Amino acid sequence: MQNWTGEIRCLTQADYPALEEFLYQAIYIPPGEEWPAREVIFEPEIYVYIKDFGSLPADCGVAAELDGNIVGMAWARIIPAYGNIDEHTPELAISVLPQHRGQGLGAAMMEKLFDQLCERGYARTSLSVQQNNPAVRFYQRLGYVVTDEKLDHAGHEDYIMVKELGSVRE
Repeated sequence: MQNWTGEIRCLTQADYPALEEFLYQAIYIPPGEEWPAREVIFEPEIYVYIKDFGSLPADCGVAAELDGNIVGMAWARIIPAYGNIDEHTPELAISVLPQHRGQGLGAAMMEKLFDQLCERGYARTSLSVQQNNPAVRFYQRLGYVVTDEKLDHAGHEDYIMVKELGSVRE
């Protein structure tokens, strides 16, 4: 893994329109399966991750920029979605454009987002990830632990993972 050399900054309102692209890029497609049409993000159970972003108290996030272009985003909000565990725990989502993966960008964005959540007084964060997604190991390295298993709207087996924000990060 390389070290990320771009800038990671807090999301601004001007960044919110880009959330649609990064929500689409966050969809995990197992090898051999076709990508869904981009309109899939407008399904209510998916669109909730970005709908009216910035309007809820817990909404926060970061953008990774390289040469003036956003190449990754990570964001959190408390919403009735797949990884929601309660009304006090923001659910996290992360997306990196394919050509920028494996450079340490994801971990750098997550660390900055964890700092934002701590500053806002949150004790933990949750997420949902398909069990066969290689990102499970990435989340475990960041301190997430599996707390539950369930099926998503498409019938995929998902893990619900939680990270205590006060825990030591590797």
